[in-house]
Amino acid sequence: MKTLSFIFQWALRILITYYLLKYSYVKLSGQPSAIELFTTLNMEPWGRIIIGILELITVILILYPRTTALGGLLGMISMTAVIFYHLTELGISINGDSFLFFIACAIFVASILLVIFNRKQLTTCIFTS
Repeated sequence: MKTLSFIFQWALRILITYYLLKYSYVKLSGQPSAIELFTTLNMEPWGRIIIGILELITVILILYPRTTALGGLLGMISMTAVIFYHLTELGISINGDSFLFFIACAIFVASILLVIFNRKQLTTCIFTS
């Protein structure tokens, strides 16, 4: 059972890492789609750059086993903001495509699961410093 949990957690990490790296590259390289999106939110260029860097930090924290729970928390927080903007200003479907909203929800759920699986890391971080 422990092996199955280990494999499942790494599958979640890989899912989160793949999409966050992909979209942080889009943001940090200044792709026209990212510029258009953040212009709509009145957060261009500072919001695009800060969020791209936060996504990279999230990936690093999630991949390092001792900080997986912290990375999961950061992933939850950032995806909460993404989901909020999709439900308010952007709309679920951007240019007829709702894939970004779906991926944000999937990353949010995967981050929650990583936090649940690694919740002891959070108490260790908080109470041993």
